[in-house]
Amino acid sequence: MGAGALAIVAISPGAMAGRAGAEGPVSQDVILKRIPVSGEEIPVIGLGTWQTFMVEDREEELAPLREVLRSFVELGGTVIDSSPMYDPAEEVAGSVATELGVIDDLWVATKVWTEGEAEGRAQMERSMAELQRETIELMQVHNLLDVETHLDTLEEWKERGRFRYIGITNTSRERYPAVEALLDDERIDFLQTNYSLAERESAERLLPKASEQGVAVITARPFAGGALFQRVQDRPLPDWAAEFDCTAWSQFFLKYIVSHPAVTCAIPATSNPEHLRENMGAAVGRLPDDATRRRMESLIDSL
Repeated sequence: MGAGALAIVAISPGAMAGRAGAEGPVSQDVILKRIPVSGEEIPVIGLGTWQTFMVEDREEELAPLREVLRSFVELGGTVIDSSPMYDPAEEVAGSVATELGVIDDLWVATKVWTEGEAEGRAQMERSMAELQRETIELMQVHNLLDVETHLDTLEEWKERGRFRYIGITNTSRERYPAVEALLDDERIDFLQTNYSLAERESAERLLPKASEQGVAVITARPFAGGALFQRVQDRPLPDWAAEFDCTAWSQFFLKYIVSHPAVTCAIPATSNPEHLRENMGAAVGRLPDDATRRRMESLIDSL
């Protein structure tokens, strides 16, 4: 399956989302993209759990996460990504989602992050127990740690039906050559890597390679660790952002990412319900075309 598979943007006929605007929420369909290996469609905006779900079991920390997850699902979100590296994010996400009654509505992705076959198997069992799911949608080898060992196990568990998809993750430019080589492995269904208006290096080789190989792409660090917000500071959105239904800087950054034909889903993380609703505005309306994407790059590069 080639490059065209990831370029298709579908609109869900039933999933409805809200876009915050001057006159309040506007009901619109959520933008979906297809996973090349299966044709399944998932929303282009997901939810990360790095730092934001790494909280203690205290009501003042859990309360906003309940609202975040409730709003995420209500606005058409399904994809949630975690890792044992983010301890205790998996346990918190699983507990909150189960409490809200939405655990089976989520498209769950997590990772294996250890060395050794036995250690990897044990860690994945713990992760799935903490997420309160007997099966999950996607298991990834985190930051390529002992990747060859774990890919063998992931393939086995996928065949047994414990996972629907398997993949790899990496956010280090130094390991891009290793990622590129692994994209030739026909077992890999997903790549998770960093890509944003501030970190565009993966678009030079990794994203085209993933598209050529029919590998779906989840993008991490959509705001470059907050650096993009620091660049724009108190600047108003340019008037032309309205041309692709953009009402906030977060949507500007996210719509740039998911308009790339190779990108399947971006996973911004937040523990702020208002920010969550704003982020989900990037999952509806129009996306920027190629000319507009270049204009967006020029604007950010000038700051």
